[in-house]
Order: sequence, then C-alpha cells, then structure tokens
Amino acid sequence: MLSANNNNGSPNVGYVQTVQRKLVVVGDGACGKTCLLIVYSKNEFPDIYVPTVFENYMADVSVDNVRVQLALWDTAGQEDYDRLRPLSYTDTHVTMICFAIDSPTSLANIAEKWIAEVLHYCPGIPIILVGCKKDLRDDPNVARALAKTGERPVSFQEGQDMARRIGAYSYLECSARSREGVRQVFDTATRASLASLRKPASGAKQSGKKAKGDCLLL
Repeated sequence: MLSANNNNGSPNVGYVQTVQRKLVVVGDGACGKTCLLIVYSKNEFPDIYVPTVFENYMADVSVDNVRVQLALWDTAGQEDYDRLRPLSYTDTHVTMICFAIDSPTSLANIAEKWIAEVLHYCPGIPIILVGCKKDLRDDPNVARALAKTGERPVSFQEGQDMARRIGAYSYLECSARSREGVRQVFDTATRASLASLRKPASGAKQSGKKAKGDCLLL
C-alpha cells in the first residue's frame, strides 16, 4: 500500500476532527485511472503502462477543517476482472468513474457499463465523473488517429452531459502528465465523501441495516 501526505499546512492545527474515508476508482482499462492515482499519491508519472489488478493507496487530505485519511482503491477495468472488482466496493464512501478524453469509447462505456455497476453495488454513494488525459484533447496525433474512424476527442460539454445523465456529484477534467486539475479532482471527491457526516442516517443501528452512505455487496 502506497501513502502520501497531501496537507497544505502544519499537522493538527485548526482541524475539527479526523475521519477515514474510502474512494474507489473505476473505468475502462488504460483510461488513466492508475496514472491519476500515482501522480496524486506519489507525485510521479509512470512511464510504463502496467495493467492494474487491484492496488491500494493512502492519502492524508485536509478540506474544510476536516483531516481525512483517504483510502484510494484502484481497480482493473478489463472484463477479465468483472467478477473480482465488486469486492472493492465494500464500505466505499465515494466512487470515481473515469474515462479518457482521447477515447470516445471509454465515455460511451460509462453509460453502457460502469454506471449500472456502481449504482448496483453502491446505491446512494456520490459519484465523481472524471475526464482523464485532458492534455490529449488538442494533440494533433490523437485527432488524426480518431479521424480515421470518424471520431474526435471528447469535448468538455460531452463530459458534462454524461455527468448529468448519470447523476454525478461533479464533473472534472485533469491531466496526470501535466498535473493540471489532479488536486481538484481529489479535493472534490473528499468533500463528496464527507456528505455522510453532514447527513447522518437515522435508525441505522436500531434496524441493523447499513446506513446510507456505505456500499453494499448484494
């Protein structure tokens, strides 16, 4: 398990409380999930693509006077892991669904595959939709390659439209290579994960059921 400290300031100064939260990141294989997590947690960009099976990272994040120990769960997007991936959803507080801006297919798969899976295993959990590889939107080589199949890079508006369609908490774009937008993505996800602090579920203990805000394995 890798770890990182993402606080901007002295530890234990002005923080009301410390809480633990879990973020699961899903999306098509090679869409940029792992690079995003590694850049955020280790501040380095991996030069070699290695398909993820399951990898965990840790980050200390401070938002709105709350110190959060954020567990980051990377998952494999390939179909070979469809039976194993649901194990990652247990006790998740926020889900990040990623697609690659240079891959319109990965955006289409949000609606065709990923949102159904996330809603099934994590009902009521905030969803952050993230467009990865923002730096490739204006790359002429990418544009030429996509044009051969009558496609083009995903536009910001198309990402926003998908976010509305799936009821996402927020839509953000980033580039792990240039670091643009990376911190904003995880700050937003952390704030979304804290929603259960502001809206405690009533009667959860009495009923013996898991409070809304945690994922279930069905």
